[in-house]
Amino acid sequence: MNPMLSATLSDHPVYRKALEIFRISKCISSNMREDLNTISQYGDENELIYFSGDIVHQSFSLVPEIIKAEAQKHSEEKFKHLESLDRLTFRLINSCKRLERSNSNGKDFLPILRSEVKKFKTLQRHWMLTL
Repeated sequence: MNPMLSATLSDHPVYRKALEIFRISKCISSNMREDLNTISQYGDENELIYFSGDIVHQSFSLVPEIIKAEAQKHSEEKFKHLESLDRLTFRLINSCKRLERSNSNGKDFLPILRSEVKKFKTLQRHWMLTL
């Protein structure tokens, strides 16, 4: 990656918000994992544990898509990465909604994550206009 691009991205609010979302989702997931990592009396595992991993994976994928969109020269390629960001944020919010129905102490922090994702979407819209 271009060092000049790296320097400008690290100062950009969208990039910083994506990193913050990743840190929050990682903490929430690790907090919820202990509660959701149980097996029922019938031998079934709690399927919500996968959604706790999904929020980490989806939030982790935000930063590379921002970098790829910034690095592209053609608007069609930029738009492709911006659409990917939209899909990731949509899935991230849906995963949070599913996890809010769980019986875990960590679910109390999910509204914070959803709020941060909404702020990210606002920043993303403004950022898209500058590309």
